[in-house]
Amino acid sequence: MNQEVDFGASDAALNDEQIAKIERGVKLIPTTAGIIVLAYNLKGLNDSLKLPRDVYVDIFSGAITSWNDPRIKRANPELKLPSKGIVLVARQDSSGTTFAFTNHLSAVNKEWRDRGPGVGKVVQWPANAMTARGNEGVAGRIKISEGAIGYVEYGLATRARLAMAWLENKAGKFIEPVLASGQATLNNTQAEMPQNLRMFFPDPPGPDSYPLVTYSWVLLYGKYSDPQKGAAVKDFVKWGIGQGQRYAEPVGYCRVPSEVVGLANKTIEEIK
Repeated sequence: MNQEVDFGASDAALNDEQIAKIERGVKLIPTTAGIIVLAYNLKGLNDSLKLPRDVYVDIFSGAITSWNDPRIKRANPELKLPSKGIVLVARQDSSGTTFAFTNHLSAVNKEWRDRGPGVGKVVQWPANAMTARGNEGVAGRIKISEGAIGYVEYGLATRARLAMAWLENKAGKFIEPVLASGQATLNNTQAEMPQNLRMFFPDPPGPDSYPLVTYSWVLLYGKYSDPQKGAAVKDFVKWGIGQGQRYAEPVGYCRVPSEVVGLANKTIEEIK
């Protein structure tokens, strides 16, 4: 917005008010998509915890404070849950990950939306929450804090070898946080992509959809004063949504569906 860089990137895109302030215009190009997981640290309970949607909302609102809470036990009758306090870990800095996570919580819970923290890149977490900067900071805090749970990007959680909860989706199914379930979410929503390529799906449909997935957009100007620079930026982004997609999965991201890639290429060609 200050026109200090040639392009930017965000999980939160830009809203209409922000776009209106940029005289050169803006193009939003979805270049990848990421899964947000609820990673936790409980001895002996690796990748086996299931969390219903009303339960994880209340965990992050501070209403559920112990791992052996009856509602968690009811969803996990086969697990021996400890009588240990829940330690929340959240982002301290302004974050597109926080925006996507709180957008989901607001979509599935009216109390969170209307009287709770709501949606934002920065929100007010319960007083007992630990905060850390960046996804790396959150993952690091979870890894060293027994009883902790926090929201973090899938790729980082995988590399940190953190346990990740199965989450209940809109269809009432518990979905494992893996790239295949994130890809299913994108495939189930790609037909709804609008012409401006700005789409959030805070509570995606589909029995196989993982509930917490967000696009990441590259933010480009609608016009570049330097034709050579504009052409280089366009070529770079077209490569990213084309050949570059093969690098997504090895680092924990989902490929952009082909239908969305087609729309994105048309939008890139509109840049002057």
